[in-house]
Amino acid sequence: MTPLIAEQEKSYGALDLARLAAAFLVIAIHTSPLLSLSEPSDVILTRIIARIAVPLFFMISGFFALRAPSPWHFIRKNLLLYLAAMILYLPIGIYAGHYTHAGIGQVLQMLLWDGTFYHLWYLPACITGMLIVYFLEKHMPIKIVLPITFALYLIGLFGDSYYGLIVDTPVDHFFYQPLFHVFSYTRNGFFFAPFFIALGALCQHKPALISRRCALSWLPISLLCLISEGLFLHRTPVIRHDSMYLFLIPVLYFIFTFLQSLPIQSHPVCRSLSTWIYIVHPLAIILVRAGAKPFALQDILVQNSLIHYIAVCLVSLGVSFVISDLFTRWKNPVFREGRAWIELDRAALIHNIEALRTKLPPDCTLMPVLKANAYGHGAALLAKELQKQGINIVCVATAAEGAALRKQGFRQKILVLGYTHPKEFTLLRRYRLMQTVIDAPYAAILNQDGRRFRVHIGIDTGMHRLGEPAQNSTEINQIFQMKHLSIDGICTHFSTADNTPEGRAQTHAQIEQFQHLLGQLQEQGCQIPKTHLQASYGLLYFPDCTGSYARVGIALYGLLSSRQDNEHCPLPLQPVLSLKARVASVKTLQSGDTAGYGSAIEARQEKKIAILSIGYADGLPRTLSEHNGRVLLHGCEAPILQVCMDLTMVDITKIPLEVNAGDTAVLIGRSENNEITAYELAEKTNTITNEILSRLGHRLARTIK
Repeated sequence: MTPLIAEQEKSYGALDLARLAAAFLVIAIHTSPLLSLSEPSDVILTRIIARIAVPLFFMISGFFALRAPSPWHFIRKNLLLYLAAMILYLPIGIYAGHYTHAGIGQVLQMLLWDGTFYHLWYLPACITGMLIVYFLEKHMPIKIVLPITFALYLIGLFGDSYYGLIVDTPVDHFFYQPLFHVFSYTRNGFFFAPFFIALGALCQHKPALISRRCALSWLPISLLCLISEGLFLHRTPVIRHDSMYLFLIPVLYFIFTFLQSLPIQSHPVCRSLSTWIYIVHPLAIILVRAGAKPFALQDILVQNSLIHYIAVCLVSLGVSFVISDLFTRWKNPVFREGRAWIELDRAALIHNIEALRTKLPPDCTLMPVLKANAYGHGAALLAKELQKQGINIVCVATAAEGAALRKQGFRQKILVLGYTHPKEFTLLRRYRLMQTVIDAPYAAILNQDGRRFRVHIGIDTGMHRLGEPAQNSTEINQIFQMKHLSIDGICTHFSTADNTPEGRAQTHAQIEQFQHLLGQLQEQGCQIPKTHLQASYGLLYFPDCTGSYARVGIALYGLLSSRQDNEHCPLPLQPVLSLKARVASVKTLQSGDTAGYGSAIEARQEKKIAILSIGYADGLPRTLSEHNGRVLLHGCEAPILQVCMDLTMVDITKIPLEVNAGDTAVLIGRSENNEITAYELAEKTNTITNEILSRLGHRLARTIK
């Protein structure tokens, strides 16, 4: 596998494990584990190699936080963490006399730059650095942000480990000495953090600049250069601090790109533990030293630096486990099964992804369709699962749908298939969305906007809906030449991609038109970008149709549009969605009683009804009323009597088991040995499964199991 990151195996568990390792390196910096064994070795470990830890934290923060629409959630979280840490260490700082002679200026300096305890500088540095990079990235591309932040890093470098080279020079007297009245060190959020945060963002923007093998080959060489640089600088007359080195940059880049390439499942526990280990380890140092004294164990637990380090690590880890567990218990999960809800089957989704991948032509990947809230399944929830399965691109119908995915933290590519009004073009830029060019005039409007947009060109090969007609190769060539459009893809849509003779003939004709157009464009000097023709039916029945992506929609969710289509499906797809609702109340109607709007429900004899907490406002078709539909309770059928806006009444007279308020009714899915499918609802309401699912409303909670 030559690419740095296989697009179908993208996962970030290696970064989580690296964060944990970095936290233990920070403990090494503050405990000097090799000092009692070999002072030179300890210098190499703690003053040089372990300096990898904090920049790695910065890079990981930039990698994830700057892919969100804004970093404010990250900043708010770190501000709260900083406040909690300040409160935790305030008594210790007061006892140690850290704040005895501090004036207002020094207090502000501690709060903004240095931290109120010796290790807490990292939190304001991360916040400040994130704000700087975010501001720069809003106004310029990352390739410009990187040299700007590198210039800041160079300034910081000569105020840190390279200070010995400029001490007592005019630069020192006229620049750095005044600077040190504002900052105690240049190891802060202004000079140190921004570059590594920007470097992390670059690794997210351009993850495959070098191969895994290349990163692993160059890592030991760059590490050796870092050690040599550190040893040289430690021999200079003055080294103000030793956090910043020039060769930290290649070392961190090679480490990060190698870790980024490893397909390891994410470890949220490691993420949480690394944070708390960093916060509590100075407290652990105090506890170990205080605990050793009463038992006369100073020689073992304190004087022996290696054992001291191990003890501090164990205490830090133990305290962090306790804190993480408390936070997990405190963050009680939201109960989503109180009224009506959609339940997604993770195993069925994975099965469908794997099954559909077997049909992909060479060099083709899945592009799941998440429009209409992922066909009612819940786009945000599905997107999160798709990322775990290595999906690196999805498509939606509108820019608003794409923006919503970004707000939920989806980091991969998003293509907008439908029309975006020029007044909404800002969404395309702000949320890094690719736009489909629906025809040549629309391309001109996009280009005239003046901002650069990433686009896929839609081609009309017979659907006659959206897309520039395939016959207009000259106009399409002109789109390729437009200054402000970056052509990432070109696509078409089949109108009749079923397995009938007529459907096959029409689809082959569309494929031929598309391929002929590509040939014309190549002859005219156009560089052909990624291509995609197949949707769900195209992939199932025309797997040999080449392309870069397959836009799988309804098939991804384990269904086709009709039961007849499903019976001829070449893959054993599994439905992902179940629809359930609570019984709100149970009533008994006496003979002659009526119920519901228009007194439509009449009891000719004693009748028991259950009122379900779901209605047509949730997407349940009203035409299922009057015994046209059914639900399942305890595995038994209950005919639907009337579907109201928020409630549905069903007949439970013939159910042998007792039905009570709070019981679960199944409207789509399985209950014991009985099942209701989306096909059944579609047939009862004279439509297709696509409509049944897409109409399921936002009031329905969504869970995945």
